[in-house]
Amino acid sequence: MTQRFTNKVMVVTGAAQGIGKRIAQLAAQEGATLVLVDLAEFVGEVADEINSQGGVAVPFQADLETWEGAESAMECAISRFGRIDVLINNVGGTIWAKPYEHYQPEQIEKEIRRSLFPTLWCCRAVLPHMVKQKKGAIVNISSTATRGLMRVPYGAAKAGINGLTVNLAYEYAEHGIRVNATAPGGTEAPPRLTPRNQEEQTEQDKLWYQSLVEQTLQHSFMGRYGTLDEQAEPILFLASDAAGYITGTILPVAGGDLG
Repeated sequence: MTQRFTNKVMVVTGAAQGIGKRIAQLAAQEGATLVLVDLAEFVGEVADEINSQGGVAVPFQADLETWEGAESAMECAISRFGRIDVLINNVGGTIWAKPYEHYQPEQIEKEIRRSLFPTLWCCRAVLPHMVKQKKGAIVNISSTATRGLMRVPYGAAKAGINGLTVNLAYEYAEHGIRVNATAPGGTEAPPRLTPRNQEEQTEQDKLWYQSLVEQTLQHSFMGRYGTLDEQAEPILFLASDAAGYITGTILPVAGGDLG
């Protein structure tokens, strides 16, 4: 096992489960000092697991849909470790899946707030620290859903992350800061501990969601969903010094689907 992140402080958002949790586990194995941020209290269990195996991880609960939550998370990392070398923005995810005409206005706003604002706020909160250091790496998690079915607001939010990524990369390269993104496709993961949508699905909802699944599989050359490791490893590559000459890039990780 390489030690790409020895002496590096890494903030991982959405670290309580799914891709974020796997990123944290793998980064810890490679020497990262971690601040794990999530709204869910069981982010502490992920930190406990890493610490019990000899790693260093600090859990921090925050609502990253707010500026105050993002700012407090970065301040936690700075107060504990004095720097932030890597920020991985993983918070987001589809809440509803249906034709756009069936979204209610408040649902559209909620999708955008969940899947765009945490990344916007966290980038804004971390940049002053990275500018001061004259070095840093940010990896945002986008999605191939920028070209997909049944989730227009989510796709719009992720398209916003793509624009944010490229513009920040251009603006902050002179400060030694790299900004990239991956665009995951469908990913196999354990059932969520906190469902994004707690509403009971109707039969029509299930049909709409199934059409999303079918489109995802059809657009993957490999005809399957990816694994958590297949998503986490490219993210960690972009976060590492091995990607030192890569910035402003959105890397599709979807079995050939470019989004």
